[in-house]
Amino acid sequence: MALVIEGEERIAAPVKKVWEALNDPEILKEAIPGCQSLEKSSDTEMAATVVLKIGPIKATFNGEVTLKNLKPPHSYTIQGEGKGGIAGFAKGGADVTLTEDGPDATVLKYAAKAEVGGKIAQLGSRLIQSTSKKLAGQFFSTFGEKVGA
Repeated sequence: MALVIEGEERIAAPVKKVWEALNDPEILKEAIPGCQSLEKSSDTEMAATVVLKIGPIKATFNGEVTLKNLKPPHSYTIQGEGKGGIAGFAKGGADVTLTEDGPDATVLKYAAKAEVGGKIAQLGSRLIQSTSKKLAGQFFSTFGEKVGA
């Protein structure tokens, strides 16, 4: 089952600071809902463990995150894949762009595509879509608060 999620967040910080935060495992770990661990294995690769509850299913996903198409400090593509045992799998990516909005603010836009399979996919597209939108919204608002602080 495939989904598309798009959105934008205005962050009260200059583009350079937002870019650095998007590449900082500590900030990303704090912003990703349910993230238990996020460790850099190279400049463009990270290993993650995330616990998610989607409807009645709660699962721990272990996965890899890769940063591609880097155009510092304005855009990149983040791709990830996680396996949640019997719950299933999730994989996808997001194109993230940063645009200056005055000297001390940045508009972060994202267009994400995700695919889920296994037991999670059986929950129905409406539940998965709404949960995915909620998680994306939580991530970007928390990220914005941390970076804009």
